[in-house]
Amino acid sequence: MNSNHKNNRLYLLLEILMVSTKLGLTSFGGPIAHLGYFHEEYVRRKKWIDDQNYADLVALSQFLPGPASSQVGIGIGVMRAGVLGGIVSFIGFTLPSVIVLILFASLLQDIDIKNSGWIHGLKLVAVPIVAQAILGMVKNLTPDLKRKALALFAMMATLIWQTTFTQIAVILISSIVGYFLYQDNENNDKTTLITNISKKISIFCLALFFLLLVLLPLFSSFTSSIWISIFDSFYRAGSMVFGGGHVVLPLLEREFVPTGWLSKETFLAGYGVTQAVPGPLFTFAAYLGTIMVGFRGGIIATIAIFLPAFLLIIGTLPFWSSMRRSSKLRRALLGINAAVVGILISAFFNPIWISSVFSIFDLLIVAILFSMLVIIKLPPWIIVLVGAISGEILSRI
Repeated sequence: MNSNHKNNRLYLLLEILMVSTKLGLTSFGGPIAHLGYFHEEYVRRKKWIDDQNYADLVALSQFLPGPASSQVGIGIGVMRAGVLGGIVSFIGFTLPSVIVLILFASLLQDIDIKNSGWIHGLKLVAVPIVAQAILGMVKNLTPDLKRKALALFAMMATLIWQTTFTQIAVILISSIVGYFLYQDNENNDKTTLITNISKKISIFCLALFFLLLVLLPLFSSFTSSIWISIFDSFYRAGSMVFGGGHVVLPLLEREFVPTGWLSKETFLAGYGVTQAVPGPLFTFAAYLGTIMVGFRGGIIATIAIFLPAFLLIIGTLPFWSSMRRSSKLRRALLGINAAVVGILISAFFNPIWISSVFSIFDLLIVAILFSMLVIIKLPPWIIVLVGAISGEILSRI
């Protein structure tokens, strides 16, 4: 009986790994597209989870900081086969793009990229990609004048004071403002998310999340270890990102470019390539870590940036049904989401626009790429390919 149970569990884990790896190899298009792929595979084909529980899991991932699509994938793995199922699901979905980005970063270390035309093309690709993300977020997250004003405040603050701590302060202030502005925002949803995680494990994960958030900066300041510094920087970035993977861009840029870890050219080139690979945008960390300290750095950075998402999704799953009925949390989240829009607009200007668009020809390429992405709706990997080729051609004219 025990042997059968082990065999069944091993089969479950292998099945999760195969399905999530398939998604990790084919899921292009960013978090919203990922959620569509997940629904098709996990809800319609495999029937591992029903529509109501899937919708509830998506709502939880949108509420938490971190990569929404990865958290949904982890959550489905956890609901299917416990914590180990969540780990396996995460590995399958994330590993393909991590391998590609570590290899790309390793190749770049032997190339002088500052004057490369195709690298400039990749930097131009980031402009329409982030512009599209901003347009969608403005429509969904700032529909009224109050939230537009909060977004404007966040944009101005992060443009004037360009530090990581400014962004954290803006998010905290916006959550307080949202709490007081939306007193009448009530939620009568009575659905219950079904999960098999014990509350003891969940509480342990939440405690570990906050403990690392507090202790890692202290350890980093008292030691000279480059590995602790890298782990701390990426862990904090993964802990503070509300609103999707694109928002991690300003956090990581403020963390590593001004301090001299890497140049803006190298940073934006990697961001452009990340758009061309399937899987979560947070795998950008694998590229950055490899550029800074080699492939081990890429692995450490990947673990560090995804760890908060993993701890938070496991920590909140058993409590989500009651949490989402709290009007106080929902009101604060409205303010946070509005601030995220402003932070992303700030990042769109600096570093993306000012580091990429230098001439009328650059602007024309950006306009063409934007039309291909938003109007014609071509896949992101085509946009990346066209951008790199256009940049190379432009450099030879």
